[in-house]
Amino acid sequence: MQVDFYQLTRDPAEKVIPVLAQRVLDGDGRMLVVSGEGDQLDRLSTALWIAKPDSFLAHAKAGDGDDALQPILLSATPDAANGARFVALADGEWRDEALGFDRIFYLFPPSHTDNARTAWRALANRDDVERRYWKQDGGKWVQGP
Repeated sequence: MQVDFYQLTRDPAEKVIPVLAQRVLDGDGRMLVVSGEGDQLDRLSTALWIAKPDSFLAHAKAGDGDDALQPILLSATPDAANGARFVALADGEWRDEALGFDRIFYLFPPSHTDNARTAWRALANRDDVERRYWKQDGGKWVQGP
């Protein structure tokens, strides 16, 4: 499994999640987006609606419809009722339950750097985990130490 650590120094999760979600959908995947912050889930929903000028990224909040049909499901918990194999932890909080997915996008702002470091170290000795760190450099993402 791959865990991508995204340090959000310029853009908030609401700008990054639509880009990641589009890539997952382009590969015929499904995504679960997790945040324990209800307001952030609302902002993420809006961001997915307006991400592309000519369309939207189909999604719903868990419990608002038939969760199993949603290509992108927004939830407070890491339960993939939509069968997603990709999960984005959008609120900066690491959840070990995410380790059941094929790929994890862990987004964290500077205020959650200690959480990210703890998670990075905890995953270091796992043979089944490939860790990658991404940081914002101007307007693009670069992989780095």
